[in-house]
Amino acid sequence: MNSNLASNSNFPDKDRPSAEWIASLRQRYVIEKSIDKLLTRKLERRAGPGYQARTLEDLGKGIEELLKARGVNYFSLVNKRWLAGGASKIQMAFTLDWESPNVGRTRNNMVLRMEPAESIVETSRLREFQVIKAMDGLVPVPPVFWCDEDGQYLPYPSLIYGFAEGVTKPKNSTSGVSGAGTTLPDDIRHKLAPQFIQHLANIHNFDYRQASVDAFDVPKSGIQCAEWGVDWWERVWEEDGDEEIPLLRVAAAWLRRNMPVLDKPSIVHSDYRLGNFLFTEHNCEITALLDWELSRIGDRHQDLAWTTSQAFVTLGSDGKTPLVCSMMPESEFFEGYQQVSGLTVNPATLHWYKIYNNYSLAILLVGSGYRVARNGKTHQDVLVAWLSGLAYVVLDQMRSQLESGG
Repeated sequence: MNSNLASNSNFPDKDRPSAEWIASLRQRYVIEKSIDKLLTRKLERRAGPGYQARTLEDLGKGIEELLKARGVNYFSLVNKRWLAGGASKIQMAFTLDWESPNVGRTRNNMVLRMEPAESIVETSRLREFQVIKAMDGLVPVPPVFWCDEDGQYLPYPSLIYGFAEGVTKPKNSTSGVSGAGTTLPDDIRHKLAPQFIQHLANIHNFDYRQASVDAFDVPKSGIQCAEWGVDWWERVWEEDGDEEIPLLRVAAAWLRRNMPVLDKPSIVHSDYRLGNFLFTEHNCEITALLDWELSRIGDRHQDLAWTTSQAFVTLGSDGKTPLVCSMMPESEFFEGYQQVSGLTVNPATLHWYKIYNNYSLAILLVGSGYRVARNGKTHQDVLVAWLSGLAYVVLDQMRSQLESGG
């Protein structure tokens, strides 16, 4: 931060936030309790050390302590190795030879998913754990085993889940960062598209009241869902933003003036797209839906707007037809979704969430991403710094959406 700004009492030092400033943000922005906890923890720890690399041996010892605390007495960890990818979380794979309460002596390939010192997006491992547990048996998800919610046994909050078979893209395909720009051959996309729609419909129709998801707050009828969302990301911008971007203020004001009424609370994945699921190439079966960290109980239109975002559109084999997540035209996607789910798609609500999604994404990229990279808080500082530059493309898309009016 500019030293002149930091020395002015009107501009808080966001790298060393005071307790009073943190309290003022919590009072100003009303959000879910668990999200408030995450953002408050981030600020309280911000003046602490940056990301410190850990060895596989260190993490292995932490996993052993976690398993013992969870009552697993007979086990051994072998084949510990790093998993590449992931701009926001640290991932380590290993094989666990153990006495499972359900099946007896067995060997499972598992993944440790752990936060860095500060992430481009602050999310809850407990929420991620609970929602994957809830989805098990409804849609394909990797099995989840244990959660270290507060980093009691591992260096940072973590969860352990089973390794799922499959790929995120065909063997001979290319893609950009995080799966953007991936293209699918016609024979593969025709097989994946119906599953892709069906799984999303199942998620949105799931009765979350049947599951143990107490880390989530349920919005009341009316505009509370939308209001929580805008408060969440406007608070993140206040915490992390290091420059004034008038377009973000304009967008926040527009979002508040036009908040849609929630007609049906649903589990929302929040990052449902190509690149966030695995499939087996030999039969094109989706084997696991991934990256549930931003899930919430909210409005299905948030997922629909995200999945149809221009960032995940590619051209078909004719070189002309835009395809949602390289699978189908947008009209076909919405038609199939409504038919399978029995739920409607409201154009005005969809437009609101397209702007909302770009608003939150821009804040993550130009605000949070820039700050955590500059302060050395993440294991992916080079990648996160590069991603920050994409914020201006997102901002321009949002400007066009605001100007179009629907």
